[in-house]
Amino acid sequence: MAWKKVSSLRSSVVPRAAMVAASAALLTATFATACSTDSGGNPTTENLEGRGPITYVEGKDTTETGVVKQLIERWNASHPDEQVTFKEQSNDASQQYDDLVEHMRSQQSDYDVIALDVPWTAEFAAKGWIQPLKDSFSLDTSTLLSPTVASATYNNTLYAAPRNTNGGLLFYRTDLVPAPPKTWGEMLGQCQIARDNGIGCYAGQFAPYEGLTVNTSEVINAFGGTFVGSDGKTATVDSPQARAGLTTLVDAYNNGDIPKEAITFKEPESANAFTQGNLMFLRGWPSTFGDAGAESSLVKDKFGVAPLPGENGVGASTLGGYNAAISSFSKNKATALDFLRFLISEDAQHIIASGALPSVRASLYDEPALIAKMPYLPALKESIAGAVPRPVTPFYPAVSKAIQDNAYAALTGAKSVDDAIVGMQKGIETAGS
Repeated sequence: MAWKKVSSLRSSVVPRAAMVAASAALLTATFATACSTDSGGNPTTENLEGRGPITYVEGKDTTETGVVKQLIERWNASHPDEQVTFKEQSNDASQQYDDLVEHMRSQQSDYDVIALDVPWTAEFAAKGWIQPLKDSFSLDTSTLLSPTVASATYNNTLYAAPRNTNGGLLFYRTDLVPAPPKTWGEMLGQCQIARDNGIGCYAGQFAPYEGLTVNTSEVINAFGGTFVGSDGKTATVDSPQARAGLTTLVDAYNNGDIPKEAITFKEPESANAFTQGNLMFLRGWPSTFGDAGAESSLVKDKFGVAPLPGENGVGASTLGGYNAAISSFSKNKATALDFLRFLISEDAQHIIASGALPSVRASLYDEPALIAKMPYLPALKESIAGAVPRPVTPFYPAVSKAIQDNAYAALTGAKSVDDAIVGMQKGIETAGS
């Protein structure tokens, strides 16, 4: 069954506490020195017409269909003189990040195109490590979902090609609620149904790790709040909208609409709570669809999916996925640019979508054959269309830590909502210092 295939998919925003902790210190130590300054020149102006073999670098390909291998085989079949070699990194996000940083800091030319987790894009752009995609290096992004393009943009310049994406979904019990709620108020107003049935009402991922940053960002964004300005550095979270969003989350936890055990939930624990019939609503990734539809699931034929709720309508999912960028130190940038254009083509994106990785092209979410395999696609398309990237900032690890630390303190009662928002603001303000 297709559900079982989908269950192997894990978003690139799965637990990353180790990455956040490790990279925060490294980021502080390295930001001040851009590679272009180290070299005494500007590597982004060099090798623009270079052609020849290139290396594509990405974390371990865990898709059942071998998406990366298929992509490279398709490219290589028609480019005998510009072959692409796949450099497969580990499956650990912090190790991927450290490997990329090491190669970029030392200005090595052996990594031509690199796959960046979406929050890393701004940092690599700010340091001069990746090629700006403008002028003769511009990409046509008109067929792509606009939030994915925003995730690859820093300081009003595109720096990467969105390769695949991901978005949050609301899983709900169709035997308990006939239609999914569209707003937080509507959803929480139905929690008495859950209490009457002896189960929890709503949960997401509220343990103190990257998942809490995601869940907090989604509710704050849904209420109109933001974290950083367009420059990626100015803190903007101290606002009535951000307070309203965090208050909604904290109140729901305090009054039991979010069960107390959810403070320990990461993706596996939250998915298990839903599939074992202990939750009425769950914020999850598409991978949970396969878990919920498995033979062992107690809600196998009793669940549906919808976009996340917002303040007055569809909410603001956080984006996952990878962006593909050209290293500033590549010798064959013309070939690398053509490879980026290939990655966002309909042909390549169909390979990506068929491998259960959400595409960045809007049209593929309406394809009947793909919907038959992945019934959540229409809801996911709507979710991604209203999605907001995680704070686009070159100081992301430190910003993420400020968000999750203060949100956790508010949920556990160690801080008031006001103090938590002020703490986020101060943490973001000092993130780059």
